Amino acid sequence: MPTYEYKREDGTTFEIMQKMSEPALTTCPTTGQKVRRVISGGGGVVYKGDGWYVTDYKDGGRKSVSTPSAETSENGSTENKTEAPKADATKEAKS
Repeated sequence: MPTYEYKREDGTTFEIMQKMSEPALTTCPTTGQKVRRVISGGGGVVYKGDGWYVTDYKDGGRKSVSTPSAETSENGSTENKTEAPKADATKEAKS
């Protein structure tokens, strides 16, 4: 059952649990003063569980544009473009 907040004529407030199907109160059950229902901010969002992960989102596997360039090979794997170290010409000349 939801909890509703009411404000009395004198400005004080109280909360009461009511069924959604019940009509709003017109008088305070304890003091007999006229009351009106106050719309409150609500309960907010409640997150339960271990948390959120990158894989929870539709595009979680994508990398941003600012990452180092990587190209996809024919078999679908990604390979970083790095050049193999070139042989030092001076060492080869001495041999």
